[in-house]
Amino acid sequence: MPVGSEPIKDLWRRLRRQRRVEKGPWRYVARPERLRSDTRVVPLRNGAEAFPAMLDAIAAAKSHVHLETYIWEDDLTGNRFREALIERSLGGCAVRVMFDAVGSFSLPSRFVDSMRSAGIELIEFHPVAPWRPRWGLNKRNHKKILVVDDCIGFTGGINLNDANLPIEAGGKGWSDWHVAIEGPAVHDLAQEFLHTWLKSGGDAFSSVSPPVDRPGETALGVQVISNVKLKHRWRMHRAYLWAIRHAEKRIDIMNAYFIPEWRLRTAFIAAVKRGVEVRVIVPSVSDVPAVAHAGRHLHRRLVANGVRIFEWPKEHMMHAKLGIIDGVWTTIGSYNLDHRSLVHNLEVGLVIVDPYVGRDLQRQFESDIQRCTEVTVAALDARSHWQRFLGWFWYQLRSQM
Repeated sequence: MPVGSEPIKDLWRRLRRQRRVEKGPWRYVARPERLRSDTRVVPLRNGAEAFPAMLDAIAAAKSHVHLETYIWEDDLTGNRFREALIERSLGGCAVRVMFDAVGSFSLPSRFVDSMRSAGIELIEFHPVAPWRPRWGLNKRNHKKILVVDDCIGFTGGINLNDANLPIEAGGKGWSDWHVAIEGPAVHDLAQEFLHTWLKSGGDAFSSVSPPVDRPGETALGVQVISNVKLKHRWRMHRAYLWAIRHAEKRIDIMNAYFIPEWRLRTAFIAAVKRGVEVRVIVPSVSDVPAVAHAGRHLHRRLVANGVRIFEWPKEHMMHAKLGIIDGVWTTIGSYNLDHRSLVHNLEVGLVIVDPYVGRDLQRQFESDIQRCTEVTVAALDARSHWQRFLGWFWYQLRSQM
């Protein structure tokens, strides 16, 4: 082999990856070999679909239940999950739970103590009290993971509270997306839980089961992406950029906290210039008003350059983190397109490469966008000086939001 040339094995892999990327659905991912095949994917809309599926999976657990969440509240939904976990723990399953100290700040001690008394192992991620071990303020655990027996897994943007219930069921009707998976990708979701559990001081437990194929109707490829490891901090960002830069027809995004950094903004505008339609749905009324103001600071330049931005109806919060490109590449998870998700929070999401899943979500997106109001340059220019100042001011603080 000539001096300085790459090994034949590495050359073969690079050429194979290049050929796969150039053709078909694999063009939307930089590393197709990282995708898991034989994984069944079921998108779940709002708590009305996600909560029953998650509770049914917990009730059927035989070995263990691993739950990780950002917000957990002492309400109807929160107590349903507490009771389901206690029942399984008393039934002989190993139950391990992580919740974020800030997101779940309102949880009373009796709520937590009742689970510990039932034998559930719990970790409060980064307590805000400096005198406690592993305390922290800025770095939060924003992941949502449920893994049962390493056979079925759930992730997405839905927290454990009544806000995600329909209004007729006593909730606030928040709009969000979650996803259930079965097959090899569950192994990767389980590994993400294990890594964070150990890093947060949890006791070691038997390693997760090896990947198990799921025959039948499965997605072409699924990848679990998280930023827990420092070397993976930008992995979802890179996945988004690659897919956007390879889009041919349409980029559709629903994102609750949309403050994209300059590379993403440049990629959106470049996509428009090459004839790709870019549509983004954002909340019109946010549960974090400062983030909404900061996002609107960017809207004018994006809209003026052809990026179409739509605001969700004011009656309900839109909390989703959904991306669809050409009806083939899809992402659902906890990642927001903002600085906090990129740098500070622990996040997890799925990249799904499959035209059937993509087309189903695309139909849902088309239905949703009919309910929205498009943002125009004229409307943005008509904002008061005070509204513009608020946008500018909060945008300067975007790294801390």
